[in-house]
Amino acid sequence: GVVERMRTIGVIVETAVEVPRPGRAVQAEANLLGITVGDQLTRIERTYYDREGRPVETADIIVPDQLWEIAYEIPVDQPDV
Repeated sequence: GVVERMRTIGVIVETAVEVPRPGRAVQAEANLLGITVGDQLTRIERTYYDREGRPVETADIIVPDQLWEIAYEIPVDQPDV
């Protein structure tokens, strides 16, 4: 993965940010994903940042709505008891 690959070149990834946006498939996306032009999808822009806040890698992900569900698990810090 990205974190391990960056570590091998001395870059420590601190965080990743995803920005999901709704959209409709254009011809090229429909062809690649096996869906119809105009079908709903979610475009996700994912950017990894190092400890200094510098972006070190970005990816554009396209998820067809009728084929996949997007779910996020968000860890919650527990206070010391």
